[in-house]
Amino acid sequence: MYNVELTDSYFPAQGAPEITQITIGDMLRASTARAPNQPALKELTYSGEIARVWTYAELLADSERLARALASRHAEGARIAVFANNVPEWILLELACGLAGVILVTVNPAYQKRELKFVLEQSQSEAIYYVADFRGNPVQEIADVVCDEIPNITHRILLTDHDALFAGEAQGELRDPKPRDPVQIQYTSGTTGFPKGALLHHNGLVQNGMDTMARAGVEQGDTFVHNMPLFHTTGCAILVLGGLGTGATMLLAPMFDPAMVAGVIERERTSFALGVPTMLVALIEEVRSSGHDVSSIQRIMSGGSMVAPQLCRDAQSVFGAPIQIVYGQTETSPVLTQAWFEDSLEDLTQTIGQPVAHTEISIRSPQNNTILPIGEQGEICARAYSVMLGYNDNPQATAAAIDSEGWLHTGDLGRMDARGYVRITGRVKEMIIRGGENLFPAEIENAMLEHDAIDEVAVVGIPDEKWGEQVVCFVRSSAKESLRAVDLKDFIRDRLSPQKTPAYWVSVSDWPLTGSGKIQKFKLTEAFVAGDHEVLS
Repeated sequence: MYNVELTDSYFPAQGAPEITQITIGDMLRASTARAPNQPALKELTYSGEIARVWTYAELLADSERLARALASRHAEGARIAVFANNVPEWILLELACGLAGVILVTVNPAYQKRELKFVLEQSQSEAIYYVADFRGNPVQEIADVVCDEIPNITHRILLTDHDALFAGEAQGELRDPKPRDPVQIQYTSGTTGFPKGALLHHNGLVQNGMDTMARAGVEQGDTFVHNMPLFHTTGCAILVLGGLGTGATMLLAPMFDPAMVAGVIERERTSFALGVPTMLVALIEEVRSSGHDVSSIQRIMSGGSMVAPQLCRDAQSVFGAPIQIVYGQTETSPVLTQAWFEDSLEDLTQTIGQPVAHTEISIRSPQNNTILPIGEQGEICARAYSVMLGYNDNPQATAAAIDSEGWLHTGDLGRMDARGYVRITGRVKEMIIRGGENLFPAEIENAMLEHDAIDEVAVVGIPDEKWGEQVVCFVRSSAKESLRAVDLKDFIRDRLSPQKTPAYWVSVSDWPLTGSGKIQKFKLTEAFVAGDHEVLS
C-alpha cells in the first residue's frame, strides 16, 4: 500500500512522476515483442471447450488486417458501433479501431430498438458490427430495423462474416493515432434519464487497465477466464487492454455461466478471477456443490458494489484468495481506487481501497467544492490521466461533471481516512446498483410514463441480499382498470433491456412530498422495506 499520513481528504497522485503516454497499438506491439508465441486469446464455447486460439503475434497480425479493412471504409475519427456479446471478433474490432484511428461505440447486446437508436444517433455512428442473436435477443433483427431509420448508417456487418469483416484490407493503411486521441464512446445514463456518451482516449483505457491489473498481481504468462461483458470498461479496458498489456492469456467466455467457468478454472489452472459480487456468489455455490478444484486461483477482483464480509470469507475458504475490490466509473476508464492484496478484512469489505497509480482523489463539499477534513462526508472527486475527454456532443453535461480545475465529480458520497482509504457512504445521484450494473431511475420512469394508464411514477432501489439492490417501481394511476405486474413488465420489456425491469411493482394513490412538491423517494424506500406497501401480482 501507499504509506501516507493525510490531514485533509486529498490524496496526491502516487507512482512515477511522468506517466507513460501509450496507445492501443503501442501496447499490443510491445506485448507481442516480449512473447510473440505465447497464447494471447482463447475462445471458449458455451460448454467451456477451447475453440480458436491466437498467439500474441497472430492477434497483432489479425488486428492489423482488420485495421486496414476499417481504414479502407471509414475515415479517421469515424464512429462505428459494436452490438455483440463476448466473441473474439469484438476484441479484434476494439484493437483494430485503435490501429485505424476509428472510434468504437460499445452497445449492450441486450438493448432493444429504442435504446439502440438513441446510441447510434447520439454517437453519429456510420456503421454497425453485430452478431445474429444473443440469449434470445434478435440482435441483428433489431439493428436492421433501427438502421433502416438512420440514413447515416452506411455499413452493417456481421462479425462472423469474415469476408465482409476483412473486406478492403488490401486497400487500407494503418494510421498513427496519438495517446490522447479518442478511441471509444461508452454510454452511461444520467439522472435525466438520457444516456451520456463518455469519450475515452487511448492512454486512459490502456494505462488504467495495466495499472489495475498490476495491483491485482497479474503477470506475464498468467491465465484468466474473461466472463465480464465486453461492452463495459471492465471487460474491454481492465481485462482486454490490461490483460494484454501485462502479457496474460485471456480465455474469453461468451457469457457468464458458473458451472462452465468453474470447470475451465480447474482444467486450465487459471490464476486470476474477476466478477461482480453476484457472479462470485454463484461461482462459490457452484464450486461447493460440484467439488471443482479451483485452488489455482491466487487473486480475485470485484467491483460494482461493496463486498460483504461473508463473501470475502467464503472466497478465502473456497479459493484460498481474498477479494480485492475496485471502484470507478465509465468516465474514468474506469478504475479510481483499488484494494491491496494484503489489506485487512475490514479494509477489503468496508472500503474501496486507495487510489490507483497516477490518480488524485479528493472528498469535496457538494455545497462549495472545497476539500473537506479527514473523515468528513462529501463528494468523491478525481483528477487523473484516465478522465474522459468529455461527453460526446454534450458540453453542458461535460462542464457539470468536470470543474475548471480538472476535477471530475463522481456523484458518489464518501469519506477518506488518514491513510487515503475511501469509504462509500451514499450517492449524490439516484443510481441503483443491481448485480454490479448501474441502473438509473429516470430512464425507467421516462419509459413507464408512456403507459396510457400511468399518471405518475417513481423508481427506487431497495437492499437485496443477492443482487445488492433491486428495482421497485411505484405507479399512480387514475384508470378504472386495476394494474397487473405482468402487464407492466411486458410494457417495460418492450422498451428497455431485462436488467432494467423492476422486480417489484407498487400502486399508490398519493406520494410523500417535499415542501416544493417533489416526491420523497427515500420515504418510499423506507416504507417498502418496512412492509407498508402491497406488491402488485
